[in-house]
Amino acid sequence: MTKYLITGSAGFIGFHLVERLMKDDGCEIVGLDNINNYYDVNLKFSRLKESGIPQGKIEYNNFVTSKKNSKYRFIQLNLEDKVNILQLFQNEKFDFVIHLAAQAGVRYSLINPESYIQSNIVGFLNILEGCKQIKVKHFVYASSSSVYGLNTKVPFSTFANVDHPISLYAATKKADELIAHSYSYLYNLPTTGLRFFTVYGPWGRPDMAFFKFTKAILNEEPIDIYNNGNMIRDFTYIDDVIEGIYKVISHIPKPKETIDDDPSSSTAPYKIYNIGNSTPVLLMDFIKAIEKNLGKTAKKNFLPLQPGDMIITNSDVSDLEKDLGYKPSTILEEGVHKFIEWYLEYIIQ
Repeated sequence: MTKYLITGSAGFIGFHLVERLMKDDGCEIVGLDNINNYYDVNLKFSRLKESGIPQGKIEYNNFVTSKKNSKYRFIQLNLEDKVNILQLFQNEKFDFVIHLAAQAGVRYSLINPESYIQSNIVGFLNILEGCKQIKVKHFVYASSSSVYGLNTKVPFSTFANVDHPISLYAATKKADELIAHSYSYLYNLPTTGLRFFTVYGPWGRPDMAFFKFTKAILNEEPIDIYNNGNMIRDFTYIDDVIEGIYKVISHIPKPKETIDDDPSSSTAPYKIYNIGNSTPVLLMDFIKAIEKNLGKTAKKNFLPLQPGDMIITNSDVSDLEKDLGYKPSTILEEGVHKFIEWYLEYIIQ
């Protein structure tokens, strides 16, 4: 029996990964989340309910077994709770750890920087310590396309320098990659970081543009469009991201013989991949796709570029294709249609 820990399992990507792994035979899944109030906790509880975890049974540091699938258990814990995190690792002896929990959001990092240090640095370290102590087979963690910061050469490649982040959120994700490398080198701990590019789809985060735009258009409220709409994003559909994670889990990195000009690998068992659609879209075209599916026109409020925002994201996934034979492929029109279908069914009730 293979045992997985998925942190952030009440979150957008974590929830979908739990759903994917529950389809596999011969595995046991532990989901962990602190269910913080960065956005509406009711959405987090709804995701958990969809996975068979009833809200009324959740108590801090106690397991709840899914009514949908008994091989999935959920525990509410803070990443910063080092004592209980390490005890969890000692008790459960996980084979694979997929660390998706983090304080998300670029703009919120301007308002509450400390929460990013606590969750994304201190919490990340605690999870790594647990992995080290029980010698997990593979530690896979969420990084972000935001680490590319001031890079101007597109598409963004894992061969590129990422030493110039433009938000604290991005800086914490870059720090996580460095910390992971040191643990890979010092303790022979296989680690893989995944730089996600603007993930969207059903059960998504309400602080993301696709969710906010849809809600505002339906309510006939204006949508804020930054940099006067002159932004390009590599929108990546959630199912493509989950398939990428799923393939990465069993692809354990091996040390290279020598250090070369590729910062995404090392003489330690360490690897970085981009997971993006590699088909960047104008923000205005994304809005048009939402308008088309809703049959309504948005009221638009054009604003200057916000601090910390990147003008363009565009992923080079050649390593992902070469190593795993995989490339995200869901076209924008299909992904937006599926998101709007879900939104109208689950949010507008």
